[in-house]
Amino acid sequence: MLRLSELKLPLDHSDEELQQAVLRRLRIAPDRLLSWQLVKRSIDARRRDRIQLTYSVDVAVKGEAALLRRHGSSGRVRSAPNTRYRPVGRALPSFPARSEDRPVVVGAGPCGYFAALLLAQMGFQPLLLERGQAVKQRTLQTFGFWKRRLRFDPESNAQFGEGGAGTFSDGKLYSQVSDPEHYGRKVLEELVASGANAEILTVHRPHIGTFKLATVVRGLRARIEALGGEVRFGSRMNRLLLQPSNGEKPFQVVGVELADGQRIDCRHLVLAPGHSARDCFAMLEDVCVQLEPKPFSVGVRIEHPQPLIDQARWGDMAGHPRLGAAEYKLVHHASNGRCVYSFCMCPGGFVVGATSEQGRVVTNGMSQHSRNERNANSGLVVNLEPEDLAHYERFPGDPLAGVALQRDLEQRAFLLGGQTYAAPAQRLADFLAQRPSTHLGEIKASYQPGVAPADLAQALPDPLIAALREALPAFAKRLPGYDHPDAVLTGVETRTSSPVRIPRDLQMESLNTRGLIPAGEGAGYAGGILSAGIDGIRAAEAVARQLLLVKPGSF
Repeated sequence: MLRLSELKLPLDHSDEELQQAVLRRLRIAPDRLLSWQLVKRSIDARRRDRIQLTYSVDVAVKGEAALLRRHGSSGRVRSAPNTRYRPVGRALPSFPARSEDRPVVVGAGPCGYFAALLLAQMGFQPLLLERGQAVKQRTLQTFGFWKRRLRFDPESNAQFGEGGAGTFSDGKLYSQVSDPEHYGRKVLEELVASGANAEILTVHRPHIGTFKLATVVRGLRARIEALGGEVRFGSRMNRLLLQPSNGEKPFQVVGVELADGQRIDCRHLVLAPGHSARDCFAMLEDVCVQLEPKPFSVGVRIEHPQPLIDQARWGDMAGHPRLGAAEYKLVHHASNGRCVYSFCMCPGGFVVGATSEQGRVVTNGMSQHSRNERNANSGLVVNLEPEDLAHYERFPGDPLAGVALQRDLEQRAFLLGGQTYAAPAQRLADFLAQRPSTHLGEIKASYQPGVAPADLAQALPDPLIAALREALPAFAKRLPGYDHPDAVLTGVETRTSSPVRIPRDLQMESLNTRGLIPAGEGAGYAGGILSAGIDGIRAAEAVARQLLLVKPGSF
């Protein structure tokens, strides 16, 4: 197969016109084209008066080698890469010979689920432990809390439970991680096999949507179980059990102790706890697993009417069925050295309560697959470095200082919102004028369980507020209308990524604990569903190599 890239066509083109573009690119007659299939479709909106669709296409042709020689130097015609996944090995039919050899995965987010799925596909019969509930019950509890029908449950909420934090999000499936092994393709293919729409295999910035994600995670679970794996909900790991090791690392994993007192023996554990597993981080510190602080970001959510964003991005083409709801990505480097950027932008979505602890308010955004709600929302966040956390450190280099800062900001937001889990909100004009909001304007806040007009300057540190106030007018120069006076700012957004990293070596193992494979967002190695799934695949391969006693690089 040959891969053709950068095929540009107008929005209203037909399939026949796309095929003609393929023939023109290759400069061949129609009878030489055996077949073609779409690989990727993206939108080129650099000129709003001439928005185009850009395609990559794989083709089978007669005389492929000659065409490759003729066009290969252009870079827009090349051999199609082999994206088929190749496992590192397979367990013997007699596996496991000992119960402690059965690998354990902690956390049923995208990283944990893909680690368990790949281990199951290789025949290792993993046991997956999740503190929260299955997605159906979790959804009832979470939506019940948002609608103020149920009390907040610290064990089953927008952060904890089947599918992880990504279950209640836009379900974005794109990443900037390096992926030479094409693991991202494996993730997308498994998601489609588990119930996702096949379009995620071809669109440039795919997403699934919240309700569809619930179906997909159930599908992943069913496939893990059908392959001999086991998934247990309501199974919080209270303690990681270690023993002294005589090897290069001082500790060896020997098991886990659950909240109900049950002990599970294991010597190979994938730890994928998610970015909000603060009690897990504290436990790891207590048992002397090596941790370190890492950069993260905090800020607010901002809401605009979706038609305003569509018009700013698409101009007169706004509303075209091939464009859908517009997204944006914005970055501003403030004069005080801070970086302000949009995060987890949710077109046609709404803002939701994403706390995982009593007495704290956290915001996040989510969209359904249709992205047809009235508002667009995005995180508007500012970077924090470990040196910014000195005030929260118990000792120099405290790995949990970022957790302490997050909790402080979330508690401030809870108090500003009236201690009812309502979130503090402010009109953009009031925020820029440095005055509290007493009411909201024509743009209605979508946050559930509700908002309270407030002064967000009381919720975030002064340098971050200054950077946000500088960034908003700058963003309006790039997206007209972004500084709409009634745009709603809702606080606080603190769970952009984990504030903690569990350092690991080139074999993905903890630096000081044999058998512990930290992975995903909570371990500090991913930033979204796709990258977490990729890291889960790599974690499964690391465990498989240990179980097969294979040296890395020998496959």
